[in-house]
Amino acid sequence: MAAMITVPSYSPSIWVRMCHALPRLDLSMQMRDNIFAPDSWEYQQTLLILSSLSAIALVISLLVVLSFLIHYCCCHRGDRSEGSEEEDDDEDGSTGHGYSGKKGRGICCVTWVAVAAVTLCCVAIGIGFYGNSEAHDGMYQLTSSLLTANYTLASIDLLISDTITGLQLSVSGPLSSMEEMFSGSKPFLVSTRNCRRLSENVINLLSSISLARSSVEAGPGNDSSVSGASITPLTPVPPSVVPTVVPTSSLLPSPFTPGWAANTLIVNEDYRWLSYVLLLLLDLIVCLFILLGLAKQARWLLILMTVLAWLALFLSWGSLGLETATVVALSDFCSEPNTFVLNSTQITTGTSSDVLDYYLTCSRSMNSPFQQLLTQSQRALSSIHTHLSSLDRNALPQFPKAEKSLREVQQILNSTEGNFHQLVALLNCRILNKDYIDSLKGLCYDGMEGLLYLSLYSFLSGLAFTAILCSLPGAWRSFPSESEEYDDSDSESEDPFTSHQDSKRFLQWQPWL
Repeated sequence: MAAMITVPSYSPSIWVRMCHALPRLDLSMQMRDNIFAPDSWEYQQTLLILSSLSAIALVISLLVVLSFLIHYCCCHRGDRSEGSEEEDDDEDGSTGHGYSGKKGRGICCVTWVAVAAVTLCCVAIGIGFYGNSEAHDGMYQLTSSLLTANYTLASIDLLISDTITGLQLSVSGPLSSMEEMFSGSKPFLVSTRNCRRLSENVINLLSSISLARSSVEAGPGNDSSVSGASITPLTPVPPSVVPTVVPTSSLLPSPFTPGWAANTLIVNEDYRWLSYVLLLLLDLIVCLFILLGLAKQARWLLILMTVLAWLALFLSWGSLGLETATVVALSDFCSEPNTFVLNSTQITTGTSSDVLDYYLTCSRSMNSPFQQLLTQSQRALSSIHTHLSSLDRNALPQFPKAEKSLREVQQILNSTEGNFHQLVALLNCRILNKDYIDSLKGLCYDGMEGLLYLSLYSFLSGLAFTAILCSLPGAWRSFPSESEEYDDSDSESEDPFTSHQDSKRFLQWQPWL
């Protein structure tokens, strides 16, 4: 079991180790282990506790925003009375816009706080776009590896089915005809029957391979079902269209095949990617329109953006909770992936642990669990070839009518040997193990990094929107109302000295005039 902890060419990243080392508490506040067990209620409790940290952060944000709102509501009347007294004292030095003294400095401070919060939100949005792209790249590599593995398993199934069908065809067709022709010659009849026995032996050996639980049951009783079959070269389906091809037999029974898993992940990943893009665009639109509202001093626009900022605040802290649980669960899986894959696959499919261990670890010290079966099959095919060569040299001169049947058997044997050599290469652990390692790297490297960036985005955006909601009410309530702007414009138009004083000041500024 110690060999299952590590995978060749794969080692957990530092982020995986750090997240995996986080302490785990259940709902009763007792320490739990960090073994990945998604079906366990105790393990799900630890994830709930970790994701609830974002709910605590949301409550703190709401309390902070609520305290600022209470401050604005309770202190606004006092600030208004003080502002009116300062306006009377500074009436001569005012510019006509109503912003002077302490009130003007307060408005400037609130505005710059809102601008700083919007800037932080924009930085978080950039981080979110990068993290979403990294997570999407990791899922793409994972699904590509699963599709390639599904293509390999489908090719293995087709090779075994083609080999079994060809041998059954030779047993039911030309070899039976040759037995009838050589019935008067015992040596030739014995060689023909040996070819038949060896062919049936190869059929039984290939049918016992666990990776190919074919729907065609091997055995002499199925001769009539394939008597009209024909042998065609094997042309496996390319990986780009593998999701539409579900092999009749594979390491995992239908629908638990790599192709089915890849299809499910592709659909879920598309929805996840699109959801984050919409969330990022919502945050970006809110930030841009907040800046526009501050620049134009549009009170109605800032009020509308305040409502949307509340929505973005809840979405930010909510997404952080989901990302925290996902990151921790993924780190637990990526720390020891073979253990979970071995146990879950063995329980679900009943596949031998030796077969799974061979393909997951692909250690040089391990022998293939199919080595003995393949060796016996190869020896049986070689013996069939020897018997056919002997019949070709000795039987054809005496029985020329047997040439057609003998040539058919030789043709089937050549096609069978070609498929068998491809089968031996595909059953080697290096092909499937490479796909397995590539899927782990995509999920545990790029996928993990993308989720961490998305968690950082959610955290920063939550802080930014908290600051925005604290500053926006003070900003838009400090803007002059339409009646105030109208009174200012009327006073300026009715004052006969305003234009004269401005002209005089302009002339003093231009010394050459």
